[in-house]
Amino acid sequence: MEPAKNLASGFNPIDVVETIFARRSYELERRTPDEIVIEVQGKWNNMLLFFSWERNMNCIHMSCLMDIENNLADRSKIFELLALINEQLWVGHFSYWTEQNLPVFKHSLFLNNEYDTLENSLARLIDIAVKECERMYPVFKVVLTKGMEPKDALFPILMQTVGQA
Repeated sequence: MEPAKNLASGFNPIDVVETIFARRSYELERRTPDEIVIEVQGKWNNMLLFFSWERNMNCIHMSCLMDIENNLADRSKIFELLALINEQLWVGHFSYWTEQNLPVFKHSLFLNNEYDTLENSLARLIDIAVKECERMYPVFKVVLTKGMEPKDALFPILMQTVGQA
């Protein structure tokens, strides 16, 4: 087994994110050397993935925004839903971007000094973010647009199925 390559002092993991999405043929926008935005077509609608590199902390942050119209005047349902959803997650968390009225999945990775594990970690993070957003999109949709109670909206997601159809 080949030893892992160490990250160089001028290394930028945003370059790795760019490579991952270029291989997947996604359009992306490199806003700054330390920030990139990618639009991903999901099952329900498009999502925007933002990646930001914080050199001093050796940390990369990812946010995945779900574009869902919000018709709720009472934000308490949104925050109740966030609490119920986040109890179910092992990695990352959902929050609510109040300026834009959008749900967002967030996660950060503190990087070690090995390049080989970075690309795998980032690819796994991307897959988890898209999967969780797609899984929770219908739940957010019925709460934000129809005013459904969060517990009722989340119930089908939490049900465990037994057997096969």
